[in-house]
Amino acid sequence: MRYLARLLLLAPMLALATVAVAQERPESYPSRPVKIVVPFPAGGPTDILSRVVAQRLSEVWGQPVVIENQPGANTAIAAARVAKQAPDGYTLFAAMDVTMVLNPLTNKNLSYAPLKDFSLISLAAKNTSLLTVRADGPKSVQELIARAKANPGKLNYGAGIITTRLAGYLFNREAGIDVQYIPFNGSAPTVQGLLTGAVDYIVDGTASHVSLIKSGQLRALAKLNSRPLPALPDVRPLSVEAGNPALDDISTWIGFVAPAGTPRPIVEKIQREVAAMYRDPVIAETLQKSGISAVSSTPEEFDVFLRKETDRWGKVFKDSGIQLN
Repeated sequence: MRYLARLLLLAPMLALATVAVAQERPESYPSRPVKIVVPFPAGGPTDILSRVVAQRLSEVWGQPVVIENQPGANTAIAAARVAKQAPDGYTLFAAMDVTMVLNPLTNKNLSYAPLKDFSLISLAAKNTSLLTVRADGPKSVQELIARAKANPGKLNYGAGIITTRLAGYLFNREAGIDVQYIPFNGSAPTVQGLLTGAVDYIVDGTASHVSLIKSGQLRALAKLNSRPLPALPDVRPLSVEAGNPALDDISTWIGFVAPAGTPRPIVEKIQREVAAMYRDPVIAETLQKSGISAVSSTPEEFDVFLRKETDRWGKVFKDSGIQLN
């Protein structure tokens, strides 16, 4: 009875607290620390971008914006957790193509539904992925293809997410080579796998290993799109190096979302801040040096983009015949 009495006494206060959170005015948001969950280990493109954004938001808002890394299951573990958080703007999620497009296409038992469980905020970046080998590896894409054809089934490649795995699959298919796939849990482990010789080449974002390329430990054979790459200006598109237009643009992207039901004024406030910071040439240059092309959008534009990506990658995945557990 005493327990019940305490609950009855606390109920009005809990109700008031709930109303206070729900009714927080956009102009007062944020009034406490904000968290951005990154579904990868530290050091990859998504982590690098999120830390740049978090630092600027902290400066503008006068509140800490902290990064929490939670890798696993092709971003699904973190996505499912964030989807269940309070829709108050204090937990944001750095989602990727794999989170919003590939996981729903490839996993029938996914523990979250992207367009149902999240409020879209903004597209945040289009990454330039690279086809990379060690410094002692092939000196060109054509040499890599020749080596693979001379040793069918003996070479292997690494990738950290389904998107880069599919990009590698497309390259292998178009090049007509028989290569084994080795999975990794994110960009940093993928790069480490290449350095240690666990794989012969990788497909991964520029940001995760541009410093190793510049230091001469790794060699970028090609970039997976035709966009300028100031960090590595001499690296040419894979479509050119492989002589195949079908390999024109198969890189990855990042976007920011929040739990579904996050008040629209708060979503719009975050979106405006992201767009504003990208107009700062210092931030744009910082990201470009890591191979990250900063791109913002409205929630509606993000939604249209997602649906187009779902159509595109749905066809690629179906054609690939890849079976996932």
